[in-house]
Amino acid sequence: MSEQQAPVLASVRNRVGHLTLNRPSALNTLDLPMVRLLCRHLWAWEQDPQIVAVTIRGAGEKAFCAGGDIRMLYDSYKAGDNQHELFLEEEYALDEYLHGYTKPVLALLDGFVLGGGMGLAQAASLRVITERTRMGMPEVGIGFFPDVGGSYFLPRLPGELGTYLGITGCQVRAADALYANLADYYLPSERLAELDACLDHLNWTAAPDEDLQDLLADMATERLAGSELKACRLAIDEYFALPDVPAIRTALQREQRPELQDWAEQTVKLLDSRSPLAMATTLELLRRGRYLSLAECFALELHLDYQWFDKGDLMEGVRALIIDKDKCPRWNPPTLAELVPARVQAFFNDFERASGKPVRTA
Repeated sequence: MSEQQAPVLASVRNRVGHLTLNRPSALNTLDLPMVRLLCRHLWAWEQDPQIVAVTIRGAGEKAFCAGGDIRMLYDSYKAGDNQHELFLEEEYALDEYLHGYTKPVLALLDGFVLGGGMGLAQAASLRVITERTRMGMPEVGIGFFPDVGGSYFLPRLPGELGTYLGITGCQVRAADALYANLADYYLPSERLAELDACLDHLNWTAAPDEDLQDLLADMATERLAGSELKACRLAIDEYFALPDVPAIRTALQREQRPELQDWAEQTVKLLDSRSPLAMATTLELLRRGRYLSLAECFALELHLDYQWFDKGDLMEGVRALIIDKDKCPRWNPPTLAELVPARVQAFFNDFERASGKPVRTA
């Protein structure tokens, strides 16, 4: 394999370590070799006093990273090996490490930033998006729940925006990403090369994080007009604070304000396409995550992972959308009305006992 064919490209210029996810034909989805390469370079650069900052980006114009390699997860589970669990364990360890990285990390988020891509992006200290950015945690659409630290960063978004994004799995554009605090700066994609040139010639001080902030403040903007989330914010905060997913759905169905009816109808349609078990588990996960530390959130996500392949809807979601491509998943149960709440709680019970303390849910 040539250097340019490596799944992660690494270079150092002007005291900046540059990492590029290099699977553009697969929308830079993460696999285990990529996770290990990222860890290796990040650790080496953290120890190197000559490196003052790190950038992470995706190759091509379509995606920063569209998630983890879910086909691999499916194949591993079906084969009876442990690669699916190993990947999730090491991916989460990478994300947790990145959250606490001792040098500034600049994530250049051009194109799709989904699932595992969000795990990297939200762990970065500076997040720059473009007009091509599409951000989201779409796991409920494949019968899964928001992981890669989603149980930590989603409930810490303003109001109930994180609950809304997690339960619906919808994607947002640049204005909404800035409004929801999922990104820090907007820069048109045609100026990314200019940003690189500035990094190559930046005179670093003893405070590289401030150097980067000053550079971005000069080149980029922190707010964009046209946020759809802002227009629906009061309804989102009201409805997605309700006790359970059926109550949220009922409230959306009753929406009578003309300016919100289309949004409410589209949201109900979206909920009806998702796995009822995954949505209910997501709501419980996010409400618990609001009161947990980052490490506890990753531990809880892994706790759910170890049960989910056997007892959740992920395998059926991947079958319907990736394997057979019939796009008709047979969720278990098929409707919210048939979901027994105790089934959701059972996923969390052992974690409560293992931690030795009850976890608040509201």
